[in-house]
Amino acid sequence: MAKKDYYELLGVRKNATEEEIKKAFRKLAMKLHPDRNPGNKQAEERFKEINEAYAVLSDKQKRQQYDQFGPSGFSQRYSQEDIFRGSDISDLLKDLGFSFGRAGGGGRRGRTQYGGFEDLFGGYGRGQAGGAQTGDFRDIFSGGGHQEQGPFGQKGQDVNSELHLSFDEAARGTEKKVRFPKGNRIEEVTVKVPAGIESGKKLRLAGKGMEGPGGGQAGDLYLKVNIAEHPVFKREGSDIVVDKEIKISDAVLGTSIEVPTLEGNKKIKVAPGTQSNSRIRLKGFGLPRLQGGGKGDQLVRVLIKYPKNLTGGQKKLIEDLKKEGL
Repeated sequence: MAKKDYYELLGVRKNATEEEIKKAFRKLAMKLHPDRNPGNKQAEERFKEINEAYAVLSDKQKRQQYDQFGPSGFSQRYSQEDIFRGSDISDLLKDLGFSFGRAGGGGRRGRTQYGGFEDLFGGYGRGQAGGAQTGDFRDIFSGGGHQEQGPFGQKGQDVNSELHLSFDEAARGTEKKVRFPKGNRIEEVTVKVPAGIESGKKLRLAGKGMEGPGGGQAGDLYLKVNIAEHPVFKREGSDIVVDKEIKISDAVLGTSIEVPTLEGNKKIKVAPGTQSNSRIRLKGFGLPRLQGGGKGDQLVRVLIKYPKNLTGGQKKLIEDLKKEGL
């Protein structure tokens, strides 16, 4: 399935409330449900998409991850099974009068041509240990639990480890191989790190945890991000701060200075009369924002350098300036 924007699929704003999201889904489901569009493949594809979009945006944790990592990053962390686990889609569609059993069951018009989740998603959700097929929205969206599905077992334990990054790796994004302990062995995975990630955040790799007892679903791997300090740049959210010292005379009269950025050195102007600790903003020279897109800014903090020792001539000039009221 193409990585489309879930908000656009449901026709809601990014700050939409839970009720607005549910209302939008119900309206589209009434229009696109296969019972109302027999043989219409385009409507069927749209119905798949809005189901997936609602399953994510109606769940606070999944929505937060989606907002943080965007469509591409989210799809790398969540399988389709993860997306639909715990969803109330089956209940919503039942409220609208649709059924989810095999073709021929009772529907809104007494009979439905729609054979359930399997028909749309190509058999996804079949038992892994020889169990029977599932033909029920509730079986899939709630993560199973019906005897007809066969012995799925329990989900395996999650594994926690750490991911160490340099400042540049976190700023630009990277792919990194990570070795982590898994039971009594060491395993290795390749992790795609989104540009702009912050220290302390956790990346989730679905199914990379411990194997599930009895053939159950594997747990997940959570990698806590640790970012090394940079010798020049300091981070403030999506902004970065650089300190730059200038002489007293340059602060008074104004000057041009060269400062480092993530994109190389850049020459900027310092206005006459600049005070110590003033900040000059370089718009868009910061870190990529995980939420909302775009980049933060770079802030150049101007520090006036005061000499510890003065020559005789310098001291006389300062005394003359003092007499002039400076």
